[in-house]
Amino acid sequence: MTCPPEDADFRPAAALVATRRAAFESLDELFEPYERLIRIVVAGKELQVPENNLLLRQLSYVAPDIASGRYCWNGECRYCEVSYRTETRGAEQSALACRVKGQSGMRVTKLALEMRYNLAETLAAAPKAKD
Repeated sequence: MTCPPEDADFRPAAALVATRRAAFESLDELFEPYERLIRIVVAGKELQVPENNLLLRQLSYVAPDIASGRYCWNGECRYCEVSYRTETRGAEQSALACRVKGQSGMRVTKLALEMRYNLAETLAAAPKAKD
């Protein structure tokens, strides 16, 4: 699997792109197989993440700090708690990012403190979501 080219609508800072690509190469085996990147919105910012993966894994694609963070990956620590909406269910739901698969069009509206910390640089560089 090769690193996908940058999308014209998704142009984070050059340093962040380099970090993401380096992390992509070293963490590639952590992802479930995927064919394409999907669009999700996190805290009002648009991100492109690999389909067919748990939300926490998807976020580690754009924020490599998540892969080495303090997450237990089995639902016990609750450091990955999120609130989200999907296109099919408009009501906000709470879940653990290590237990729910991200879907195209998903909107993550609330993040646990640890996740906000690990995503800070990525969200600062990401484009604002178009509604």
